[in-house]
Amino acid sequence: MGSGQVTSSEPFDFQGKHVTVAGLGVSGVPAAKALHGLGAIVTVVNDGADERARAQAADLEALGVTVRLGDGDTLPEGTELIVTAPGWKPDKPLFAAAEQAGVPVWGDVELAWRLRGPDAAPWLAVTGTNGKTTTVQMLASILKAAGLRTAAVGNIGVSLLDAVLGEEQYDVLAVELSSYQLHWAPSLRAHSAAVLNLAPDHLDWHGSMEAYAADKGRIYEGNRVACVYNVDATDKPSTEDLVRAADVEEGCRAVGFTLGTPAPSQLGVVEGILVDRAFVENRQKNAQELAEVADVNPPAPHNIANALAAAALARAYGVPARAVRDGLRAFTPDAHRIAHVADVDGVAYVDDSKATNTHAAEASLAAYEPIVWIAGGLAKGATFDELVAKSAKRLRGAVLIGADRALIREALARHAPQVPVVDLDRNDTGAMRAAVREARKLAQAGDTVLLAPACASMDMFANYNKRGDAFADAVRELGSADG
Repeated sequence: MGSGQVTSSEPFDFQGKHVTVAGLGVSGVPAAKALHGLGAIVTVVNDGADERARAQAADLEALGVTVRLGDGDTLPEGTELIVTAPGWKPDKPLFAAAEQAGVPVWGDVELAWRLRGPDAAPWLAVTGTNGKTTTVQMLASILKAAGLRTAAVGNIGVSLLDAVLGEEQYDVLAVELSSYQLHWAPSLRAHSAAVLNLAPDHLDWHGSMEAYAADKGRIYEGNRVACVYNVDATDKPSTEDLVRAADVEEGCRAVGFTLGTPAPSQLGVVEGILVDRAFVENRQKNAQELAEVADVNPPAPHNIANALAAAALARAYGVPARAVRDGLRAFTPDAHRIAHVADVDGVAYVDDSKATNTHAAEASLAAYEPIVWIAGGLAKGATFDELVAKSAKRLRGAVLIGADRALIREALARHAPQVPVVDLDRNDTGAMRAAVREARKLAQAGDTVLLAPACASMDMFANYNKRGDAFADAVRELGSADG
């Protein structure tokens, strides 16, 4: 609501303009400072008024920025533009008032896009329900291997505003964008972009799957060289559907990635080799070897898909094949993403605490067999029947923890009644240790004990990192006890 009113990316003169920044947070404070520096008359509104908000407000007020705490719903008088934190829902009263008054609403990504200089680095942009961060980091590693000045920015790493306004010069940027950020970025036009996958997520924010997919699809609007999509995706709408719906520049190509043998204009896998049939001469007959599957860390199927998407974007930018291989070899994934913790008694223990929704857990479960699955937490409205039905044949057993574990237990009873289930009715600090010990009892040599919770962590842990740390600590205790 309101985000579609300004679609031109013409320069915007902020001098003397009354700009309201909605939300303090990680994006609001830098946005307020940047706008103030550009001569805007800035008012920050924020729902909360806790100690952290008061400290941030004091910092901004010292610069001459007006801050209004405890009221994020009322449109300040005279506002000519709103710059919002990406997490603020479109149905907030502030945005309804803005629409009624004809006031445009931008996100921090839109602001960064507008503030780019005439010689600004092009953006290679990535979105999707899962895999965004890993893919963007892989892409940055490949670009660096090609000798390019780059950074992983956006929803991770360096903030886009800092990348655009800072002194460091970049050749190209690898940009992670969430559906929230894309919703508030009407004039963004990437060099090339990828939507990795689509699965129901954040529907409480977007209102429907259709609205969520449409916001993801905004990343393709105005692409110049390549719209990269997932050939293997079975979701509806598919990422290819989003490409078809996009209004792109003349000559921009649709480039698919697949775990199978690629057709012309696709990247894929042939006999353990990542190959390119999109950015080669005579792609009807030729293919370019890029890397081996073994160069991807870890070589789980969904991570190979991430690598192919990153390679497609890098190749769209003109990166040579050797840089794809070297960049993938140099890449190390962040913690708690299908991370091998240890082998104990011939059983592998793998931490994928980052699998906080069913789509991510399904990808993780598809990477191993047989599995003793540790799952559960806060379901966030998710259902588990499809996940369990698809993964049932891989399961040796399951250990369930967390507030909504009953939902998974019931799905297992319906679709995998042969799988033994341990239901741990505890949420104290020792619960993960108990879960790992129960999993050990169920596992046999050659199995994988996999923490892929399919749920958020906040019922028992501060975040998914703490949950993964607790799992890794418990596994190491097993090993040391044996030693």
